[in-house]
Amino acid sequence: MQSEIFCHIDTRPGSNTARGALVGKRAAVQACISVEGWPTEAGSAALRGFVAVEDATVVERLRDAGASLVGNTRSSELGFGLHGDGAGKAVAGGHVDVALMTDTMGEARAAAASAGVFGFKPSYGQVSRFGLVGLVPSMDCCSILAKRLEDIEDVFTAIRDGDDRDPSLPDPAPPPLSPSAGPGRRPLSAGVVAQCLQGLSSIERAAFEAALSNLERAGIAVREIPFDKYELFPVVHNVIGSVEASSSCGKFDGVRYGHRAAGSRNWNEMYLRSRAESFGLPLKAYLFQGACFQFEQYAVFEKACRIRSELVGQSRRLHGEVDVLVSPARRAASEFGRANTVGQLYEAFSLTLPANVTGQPALTLPGLVPCEGGDLGLQLMGAPFGEELLLGIAGRILQELEGTG
Repeated sequence: MQSEIFCHIDTRPGSNTARGALVGKRAAVQACISVEGWPTEAGSAALRGFVAVEDATVVERLRDAGASLVGNTRSSELGFGLHGDGAGKAVAGGHVDVALMTDTMGEARAAAASAGVFGFKPSYGQVSRFGLVGLVPSMDCCSILAKRLEDIEDVFTAIRDGDDRDPSLPDPAPPPLSPSAGPGRRPLSAGVVAQCLQGLSSIERAAFEAALSNLERAGIAVREIPFDKYELFPVVHNVIGSVEASSSCGKFDGVRYGHRAAGSRNWNEMYLRSRAESFGLPLKAYLFQGACFQFEQYAVFEKACRIRSELVGQSRRLHGEVDVLVSPARRAASEFGRANTVGQLYEAFSLTLPANVTGQPALTLPGLVPCEGGDLGLQLMGAPFGEELLLGIAGRILQELEGTG
């Protein structure tokens, strides 16, 4: 179990005496999330041997709510993609009740869809990133996997809130969660962006359309909505993400911590060789690409930022027309763990990465889009800071379908 799912298991006897909503819940955190005294290598040679010196904010809040931390799940390199990731397997296999992992281009939701569990990415700015080994600061988010929607809600309530140590959080912090912000019994609507369906096979499209019929039976009106420039989401994420990643990884220099190349003749050679040896090929290609946009083609980066602003604005306008956007979370043919080039990664995560670009919350529901080759996962995307409504709609869907099943 440790070799396939966990890279570290805490064998010390539990001593958490906190009383809260997560008492009795077993939690795991991805190796990209700092836990004091635990190895935090984030799946990368750049952090080989690094041991966290303090807890991430989300870890502190899990413990304050009474959760018992089991260990670190394996991570893809710096959370980029899903190669070797163990969070979904830890939850699906019953080793833990909940797991926290980073979501840069939809990794948490894709892992959840593949494992048949719930996966939830909060709005950017709802959960502190302090203690997270991030790659793309404006898109990384700490996300939650669980078998039960109620556990998603309890963990989110426990870990959200302001944090003076994280400058990415809004000031003042978002207001406390309010049940009155949920859907109640009012009519609900869902929008489907036509471009989401263009890459689906006929079998996948039929499975998704059957899921939409179930939503309508649950009292949610479904309609197709236009989204201008939707096809640019992967390009925008790729350009901005690679530039931010290139900048973020500058700190992995082999001087203060992490891998240091042996046999170098001077500091400059040590720095260059350490960097060359620290990253795998997909991430290294991503960083080279980012450096190119940062130093050679900066106008491309500026244009991507302008288009991102347009996409964010258009997404917010659409949420004035419908309550949620709906799409599959993945394609049946997607091999997230086998994608080994930047292009393959972006193709695999094309259905989930829009929520990272816009910063809106997104949730995958398991078992609602069964298809040959595996469940596609039903992805709901809400308005920024609209978690109460999004989770409430998911709850209504499950309740209505259970009542008619």
